[in-house]
Amino acid sequence: MAYPESTDSTSALPRHIAIVMDGNGRWAQQRALPRTAGHRQGAKAVRRVVQACSERGIEALTLFAFSSENWRRPQWEVDVLMKLFAATLRSEIDRLDKANVRLRFIGDQRAFSTALQNYIVKAEQRTVGNTGLALVIAANYGGRWDVVQAAQRAAADVAAGRLQPADLTLESFQRYLCLADLPEPDLFIRTGGEQRISNFLLWQLAYTELYFTERLWPDYDAADLAEACAAFASRQRRFGQTGEQVAGAAHA
Repeated sequence: MAYPESTDSTSALPRHIAIVMDGNGRWAQQRALPRTAGHRQGAKAVRRVVQACSERGIEALTLFAFSSENWRRPQWEVDVLMKLFAATLRSEIDRLDKANVRLRFIGDQRAFSTALQNYIVKAEQRTVGNTGLALVIAANYGGRWDVVQAAQRAAADVAAGRLQPADLTLESFQRYLCLADLPEPDLFIRTGGEQRISNFLLWQLAYTELYFTERLWPDYDAADLAEACAAFASRQRRFGQTGEQVAGAAHA
């Protein structure tokens, strides 16, 4: 199945969706299968959701594929995840490129094998000119790590004389963070029933609408995404204003 190219979005749609893909292990356990089977089925759910976002005209989709805390899992499971990560990249890159999807990765990639790091670079370079959905894979990523690396880069610019401490504002600091070139997520989805952010995009989620579902990630599909988008469209986003202010501005 080929991914379709993006279409125009509407104002009721989130521009940027961020997803914590939770429940692979439980999905497998419910079927008396090894956890690896859940991860492989979860990779199929990624394809369905990428396709659905492209069809709906979503501008950006960020998926939490592997957190900086996931290294604490059993070594055999980490090894399987790394192999699945590389295999999925190889199998999906043609479809993504043909569908005009721009692929990028965020996180500390130095912990990955040299071969995987090289393939990540090649995948990003291959799709860098595409203008459709921006698909961001967060791998060995943590929200606290993101803030620290941004602070380190800002401090380096101050030490080099490229930035004055007084010039460091919320807006200027944000430029050092991952995803600085994309709109902040409008909608955060977590599958699997847990209701935590789990160190994902801590800075970027400050005003994001949070949506939690019991659906396990391997079962997630376009209908589930449509339900989350409908919930998003029904909410009033105030950004510190009163409901009356927002309603008045909408009718101005």
